[in-house]
Amino acid sequence: MTFTLEIDGRTRQVELDPADPPGQWSILVDGQPVAADVHLVRPGVLSLLIAGQSYRIVLDADNSDPALHVGPQRVPYRIDDPRSLRSRRRHASTDGPIVLRASMPGRVVRILAEKGDPVAAHQGILVVEAMKMQNEIKSPKDGHLRELRVSPGDTVSAGDTLAIIE
Repeated sequence: MTFTLEIDGRTRQVELDPADPPGQWSILVDGQPVAADVHLVRPGVLSLLIAGQSYRIVLDADNSDPALHVGPQRVPYRIDDPRSLRSRRRHASTDGPIVLRASMPGRVVRILAEKGDPVAAHQGILVVEAMKMQNEIKSPKDGHLRELRVSPGDTVSAGDTLAIIE
């Protein structure tokens, strides 16, 4: 599972995969491995052992301002799952640069606009093939294609940055 996690204004790309024995996880944070022993104490409460340090994490996700409680410290967080419709709605604002991300793993098959090109809202930028379906990735707003981070034939994972629209 891949998602974007924002804690205290810092955004991290996180990849989680269960490992053996149970309770062990393969964790990559911004591409760097993190060894952790994770146990669910009860719903909403996790026990983490990271680099010999123990943490009791209480998830407060029921309100509009979710937070992790680590001891007496309250740490606000936000998780963006590229497959989530709620995540896409949250970024519906067209102010400032917008990052276009892959919604699922696939392969870039065609580029429809080049870096620096003016683009219109809903104009196709590139095409990603996933599960034998070709998905056109469109610009969410009028602007310019500031960055194109992929080329035809590139393999992408869910959440990977494909382009930036300004």
